[in-house]
Amino acid sequence: MHWLLYLLATPAAVIMILRLASLVLPARPAQLASFYAFSITGFALLIACAFYGMVASVVLRLVGYGGLSQWTVGRAFKWSMWLTTGVSFRVSGSMKTSSGGNGEDALKERPAVFVGNHQTELDVLMLGCMFPQYCSVTAKSSLKWAPFLGWFMALSKTVFIDRANRTTSRAAFDTAASTMTTSRQSVFIFPEGTRSYASSPTLLPFKKGAFHLAVQAQVPIVPVVCANYSHVLDVKRKLVRPGVIDVTALPPISTTGLKPEDVDALLARTRDAMMEELIRLSHVSGQGNGEPLPRTSGVDDEQRGELRKRA
Repeated sequence: MHWLLYLLATPAAVIMILRLASLVLPARPAQLASFYAFSITGFALLIACAFYGMVASVVLRLVGYGGLSQWTVGRAFKWSMWLTTGVSFRVSGSMKTSSGGNGEDALKERPAVFVGNHQTELDVLMLGCMFPQYCSVTAKSSLKWAPFLGWFMALSKTVFIDRANRTTSRAAFDTAASTMTTSRQSVFIFPEGTRSYASSPTLLPFKKGAFHLAVQAQVPIVPVVCANYSHVLDVKRKLVRPGVIDVTALPPISTTGLKPEDVDALLARTRDAMMEELIRLSHVSGQGNGEPLPRTSGVDDEQRGELRKRA
């Protein structure tokens, strides 16, 4: 029992010391103290929520609601991070478009393949704030064996991908497609495949797995776009400050009737829509005052061209 109390008390003591130091140290050391306090807080809460998630996953499976595991754990992480760090994500829907649909309803789409831009480790909190019910993430297979976090993910229908083994990766996507159609479980994927750590509106090249999965399962793609948030967290410069980051759920993109040879066009269409919304969201909020540009209808071609140059 003593070792458990020590294990719980040590991170809390370190966080408290770092936060006190950030109040009295000169500017740069204070910034570093705040950054490391934030990082330790986030990691500790992630482990605590994963431990809760293991219990919740077992209970929810027993009562027939296993698909809610990642949603309930995400919400626990959202509120605990907001209370302890003052950082959160604000999710909204896009305006209606000529293709039909409404972004506010997009997160209710089920089943669907949700795709989002991937900036830093803080995107775990973004998932906690926007994650819809009956949805699971994908993750690299090595995470399955990580204490607490991996165990929770294994219990909560995570799709594990071995990127070094094409055969097992394909089998995992085949299983995911089957699960999506039989149990209406959605999947969230970061198509960039890795974090960008970008300080401006940027998307890395997209991998095709998410789009092949959507076409195979004949379910819509729902793009989720998070504003560039280097004004809240800059990992490279080790800077962090409280703030609320905007996230947009774009209208679903149908895959009905599409075939594998249509994947490239589907990917390009999705990436273009996400890039335009990322520029709109991030243009001013990335400079720190949090006022995004008007939506597409209010941004003329000259403005979009100039913003893309900056991106």
